[in-house]
Amino acid sequence: MTEIYLAEDQQMLQSALAMLLNLEDDFKVVGCANNGKTALEDIIKLHPTVAVLDIEMPGLSGLEVAKQLRLRNLNIKIIILTTFARSRYFEDALAAKVNGYLLKDSPSESLINAIRTILLGNTVFDPKLVTSVLDTADNPLSKRELEILTALKEYPTTKELAKHLFLSEGTVRNYISSILSKTGTASRLEAINLAEKRHWI
Repeated sequence: MTEIYLAEDQQMLQSALAMLLNLEDDFKVVGCANNGKTALEDIIKLHPTVAVLDIEMPGLSGLEVAKQLRLRNLNIKIIILTTFARSRYFEDALAAKVNGYLLKDSPSESLINAIRTILLGNTVFDPKLVTSVLDTADNPLSKRELEILTALKEYPTTKELAKHLFLSEGTVRNYISSILSKTGTASRLEAINLAEKRHWI
């Protein structure tokens, strides 16, 4: 029997996934949590075969739980669930040596298939996440430029952005000019759309 622990902070999704997994004759959900701290404590105590972890949870994130489990050298298969194909999260998941990384909008049977594949010693990563990393590899922007581009979504004017970042308006204009030049875009909105499409921000 494959014992599975499920950590997901959205109660409806947690219940649905638990029900789905328990329908499999050889699967048994041995515990659930809606926060990372409880999940880590339970998993250490229960030592399930597989831990399915939501990437964003109160207390500790799924990635933080995964890292703690790896530090303890526990022989547990780890699958991360995420809503967004963010390359930074995916890179962190790889560093934490997770066995699977899936998007929540994948078909429900994808999780079941992923668990069975992982139990055979393989890894399972959603193709969209792999693509996001490849897109990020072509990112020409500096870390500071990415911060400014991200902040632009909430503070669209130069004056607002300068105040938010504690920079002069001239410095902000210089950064934005560099961003537009590097990305080959004609406007701030176009630069933001490009960066989001390629998962740079």
